[in-house]
Amino acid sequence: MDKQILDACCGGRMFWFDKNDPHTIFMDNRVMHEVLCDERKLDVNPDIIGDFRDIPFGDDTFYLVVFDPPHLIKVGENSWLAKKYGRLSETWREDLRQGFSECMRVLKPYGVLVFKWNEGQINFSEVLKVIGQTPLFGDRRGKTRWVVFMKQQNERRGGEDYDSCNM
Repeated sequence: MDKQILDACCGGRMFWFDKNDPHTIFMDNRVMHEVLCDERKLDVNPDIIGDFRDIPFGDDTFYLVVFDPPHLIKVGENSWLAKKYGRLSETWREDLRQGFSECMRVLKPYGVLVFKWNEGQINFSEVLKVIGQTPLFGDRRGKTRWVVFMKQQNERRGGEDYDSCNM
């Protein structure tokens, strides 16, 4: 596969310098072409439609995964914020846990997961409890957090360790 990066919740690719990076597969669960209330255009046009809780790629596929899931729970279903950033349901804890696990599953050993979170409605510390892992490094201030994780050689789905005797 010539694509070595997965953006699991690409949305409008807002933080990408090259919105068509040739090494990246852009995935989202929606396609949308809207003009927002401030007249800006929002284009959500993923390469592949998929759910971050059930990523349609095999184990150990990507060197880098970007995970910028929806972070809003208190937002109108058709509001511009929901259109731009997506919306979490009441099952957000399980959804994020499952999404993080899926992102780690599709990473190659020693692959890197870049995780972005905005603390406007849910504290980052709550999210870390849900995913059950500590980042290697990242920023520690501000509402929008960027942190980095690395998949270890012996890490499987859900962070379970294994060895060849248990296979």
